[in-house]
Amino acid sequence: MQRLVSTCCILVYALTAAGHESRSLDELLAGWGSDPNDAVVKVETLKPGLHALFAAGGTAVVSIGDQGVLMVDDQFPQVLPKLKKAIHELGGGDIDFVINTHWHFDHADNNPQLGAEGAWIVAHANSRQKMIGTTTILYDGYSYDQPPYPLAGLPVFTFDDRMQVHFNGQKIELLYFGAAHTTGDAIIWFRRDNVVHVGDLYSSGYPYIDAANGGTLAGLIAVCRSIAAVVDEDTIIVSGHSGIAAYGDLIDYIAMLEDAHKRIGNLIDSGYSLEDILNDIPGAGFDLSRGDPTLFLNMAYLSFAH
Repeated sequence: MQRLVSTCCILVYALTAAGHESRSLDELLAGWGSDPNDAVVKVETLKPGLHALFAAGGTAVVSIGDQGVLMVDDQFPQVLPKLKKAIHELGGGDIDFVINTHWHFDHADNNPQLGAEGAWIVAHANSRQKMIGTTTILYDGYSYDQPPYPLAGLPVFTFDDRMQVHFNGQKIELLYFGAAHTTGDAIIWFRRDNVVHVGDLYSSGYPYIDAANGGTLAGLIAVCRSIAAVVDEDTIIVSGHSGIAAYGDLIDYIAMLEDAHKRIGNLIDSGYSLEDILNDIPGAGFDLSRGDPTLFLNMAYLSFAH
């Protein structure tokens, strides 16, 4: 009964979330202390012809070879000239393919420009659906309305569970294991090089769960378990915002998520509100060494209603 009462409270929170203060993208980024105009692109070569590009948005990975350039995630428009410059310095030309790990603006806002320039865009079917209309993303007391993409920015190829792309001498597998960070998270696995881009499914700190758009903590745990089951100890893991990780990092992360899920469930069953948990984060057993868990707890708590 207590779980039912708590769930009802969570649902009320979800229904009133539309009253959050709406922010523009510039206001949102300013609040995060981020300005894409100031971004510096840093390149890390993962394997010959395969590189990670770090700038202002989610980490991009580019495959450069005889067949052209394939890019995973494309960040913000302000950064695009710098990303193109880095790709050219690595020996690449125009961007031929873009694969989105998911639909969030910091991973896909260059879709319209690159699509207009002739790049073929690929994403999970649920991500394309989110790109078609305006979608509200919730944070701590405020929100951002991600606008719809024009036709040129929408994926022309989508998949449901699995897709294969053969490009620059290797098989690239696109896998979907279910709703987690969002409802459309694609795992991009460069099989020859044993490199997997997991988008925002993995974090060295506390993850953001888009619970207002179908993401759940339970789903994130299940999907990360599925990733761990198909990769191996030699796999290079590229995260959206936490650099490069190893298999052991993923295992530790899953253990943290499982512990958090158990703690939050027990606290809800004991009658704790979200405010109670946030007022005593260390007392509730959440480790501050991974950073401030406030946003994670907000969205994880909300996700228990799903």
